[in-house]
Amino acid sequence: MFPLGGVVCGILVERWVPFAPADLIVPFAAFSALGLMRTRLRLVCIFLACVSAGVWTSAVHRPAPPPRLNAASGETILLTGCVVEPPAILDDREQFTLELAREARVRITVNGDDPPRLRYGQQVEAAARVRYPRNFRNPGAFDYEGYLARRHVYWTASGRASDVKLLPAGCGSTVGRWIAGVRTGIVDRINALYAADPYKNAMMQALLIGESARVERVWTEHFRRTGTYHALVISGLHISVLAGAILFLTRLCWVPAGLALPFAAALAWLYAFAAGADTPVLRSAAGFTLFLVARFFHRRGRVLNLVAAVALAFLLCDPEQLFEASFQLSFISVAAIAVFALPLMEGTSAVLVRASRNLGDSLRDVHLDRAAAAARVELRLIGETAALLACIPGRWAMRLVTGLVRAAAFVWDSAAVSLAVQLALVLPMIFYFHRLSLSGLTANLIVVTLLTAAVPVGFLAVLTGSPLVATVAGLMLTCSQRVVDWHAGWEPQFRIPDPPLWLAGALALALLLGLRWPRSAAATAAMLTLAACFYPESRSTGKLELTAIDVGQGDSLLVTLPSGERLLVDGGGIPSWGGRRKAKIDIGEDVVSPYLWSRGIRTIDVIVVSHAHDDHMQGLRAIAENFRPRELWGSYAEPPVSGIAYRQLRAGAPFRAGGATIQALAPSPEYQPGDKPANNDSLVLLITHGRHRFLLTGDMEKQTEWELIDSRRLPRADVLKIAHHGSRTSSTDDFVEKAGPTLAILSVGEGNLYRLPNREVVERFRKRHTAVLRTDELGLATVISDGRRLSFQVEQWAGARGYRYTPF
Repeated sequence: MFPLGGVVCGILVERWVPFAPADLIVPFAAFSALGLMRTRLRLVCIFLACVSAGVWTSAVHRPAPPPRLNAASGETILLTGCVVEPPAILDDREQFTLELAREARVRITVNGDDPPRLRYGQQVEAAARVRYPRNFRNPGAFDYEGYLARRHVYWTASGRASDVKLLPAGCGSTVGRWIAGVRTGIVDRINALYAADPYKNAMMQALLIGESARVERVWTEHFRRTGTYHALVISGLHISVLAGAILFLTRLCWVPAGLALPFAAALAWLYAFAAGADTPVLRSAAGFTLFLVARFFHRRGRVLNLVAAVALAFLLCDPEQLFEASFQLSFISVAAIAVFALPLMEGTSAVLVRASRNLGDSLRDVHLDRAAAAARVELRLIGETAALLACIPGRWAMRLVTGLVRAAAFVWDSAAVSLAVQLALVLPMIFYFHRLSLSGLTANLIVVTLLTAAVPVGFLAVLTGSPLVATVAGLMLTCSQRVVDWHAGWEPQFRIPDPPLWLAGALALALLLGLRWPRSAAATAAMLTLAACFYPESRSTGKLELTAIDVGQGDSLLVTLPSGERLLVDGGGIPSWGGRRKAKIDIGEDVVSPYLWSRGIRTIDVIVVSHAHDDHMQGLRAIAENFRPRELWGSYAEPPVSGIAYRQLRAGAPFRAGGATIQALAPSPEYQPGDKPANNDSLVLLITHGRHRFLLTGDMEKQTEWELIDSRRLPRADVLKIAHHGSRTSSTDDFVEKAGPTLAILSVGEGNLYRLPNREVVERFRKRHTAVLRTDELGLATVISDGRRLSFQVEQWAGARGYRYTPF
């Protein structure tokens, strides 16, 4: 662990203070030489040598600039390359990864009634529309660009199946083609076994080989909510179970250990590559291989040493892994088991298991340690008493006691492991997933057991093609789903915002102290966990804030009133019009909520629905569940989102709220919405604080603008949310002239299919010298008023020193 700590510190240092690789040669050599000498500062010098090695490794592996295509985003071009990943086929579409040049890949999705059945190693030519991946530019947003770049994918593309042409030349490696064939064969066999059950088909593919393309989000939501989702993800547990089963079978067949252990290790690596060769799976295979090497040389494999060795090897090859959630969660979990769970198990269940072996043989007592011998006497007494009371042979009673002890030890060990892992993952789970599952302890005991058993049974079904075995494996999936659903029924929908850094640091320190004082650290960590979960959020600022969250082609506005009350106007969303497949991403859960949590926001007071189009309200259901608003505002007679106290607003008198004045300007009281949602249903709000007016327009169009002008309900506005994403159906010359905004916010998606905003609309605002803050160019944009002065800040200008404020 000592060298690993030094390398980790070095990687962190280089992350903030860049070095040239040549600058580290002399410090590393000097500290290494001093570390070899027997001096008082020997350990310090060794640690500094490891730090130098970490800095050098990070400097050498600093990411190079991404490659560029000679094409603009949205342009259709001809792509030629090698299929390097087994394609995923989803009904009427197929997704595959094409390598155009070394470590320069594009992920292509083709649609059509009969998509081509591509395989690894095929040379392909495809006409497709290319796009550059783009993150949602909000604090707390997932780094989608970085995620793809780590896999050497720098573009995404879409096209038609008819535009994909197979070329005669082959590519790829022979080993890669063989492994891809194994994976394809497993997928085909699962498709055949579970053809009539899409749920079991998709979940079994995810469980056995990590193929999650068919998994619907709704199927896994309760797994996430109860903290059991990790059981569906291929990990070291899967590899250990499969390799352990092989070792057991080889032992039954009297295969020598010298052959069985290498065979199990080879199987672990084969499975890792067949499962997609993702880095977490490769780490698990490496750890299992080290364990088998220790067994081969009759050495006791210490878990912490194995974990440190694997982590050190992978960080030296790729230091960027240190900042990946999967790396942190994996090694923290295993370290927690080694530090907390194993010592607890050694002092409790392990003693009873040793004591229960051959319970009827009293001669073994003298060969046991004192604790096990004393427990053995008690267990034998229990067995003899049971034999007398039940009138059964003594050997049967002893076997019964042994079986009960081992079953109880299994349950106890599982609970100890689950508790240790959940305690250690409190902080990462809060920062990465904003969850803390209360039902995870009991849910994991059952679900992990069921899904662990489903892995070998599922592979047995794949190998044999037996419908009966497949039914047993499917039953395990069904039982695990029902267990998770039951736990989710009483698990509170409790989401946690990012805690302050000092509190997170204190919690991390408490867990680290557990390496030396486990009992005291556990109590301290429990108290700090409660503090992190219920840390009070700051409220009143005395200022009015309007923030346009970058949600792509949609709208979501956060309004913070001077008293601290918060209004969220719309929640973004992705329309699924024209038979288009519903997107897997939930804008409310995956984009808006992480931003709010990054600011430490726990609750939203009011949700405002401007109108019922998907790009405005699709994400509101998740936001309502996560932030529990007390009230919902909208223009419709019936609430568009149920379960929340509803307030219908129409054009009328202003009212006070949160230290500001709010007035609905449209729609008029006489307005009657049609059968389908329309842009002119939009609730138009005017928020006034001091001398400044903020006009929020939704997607209102020309008709509503003319009505506001004709009825003289349109005041001059200092800040305007441009209607309908800058469409030419809104923001007429008269409206822009009458409103006369100083600042305008435009929420629009980069490279959107609607080709918004309209150039003429943007030009109208520029002619009036209105500063237009576009989310597609600048990311998240915020305007702040203290009642006398306006300032704004945008995410693109955010840096290590914070936001740049521009006053007006």
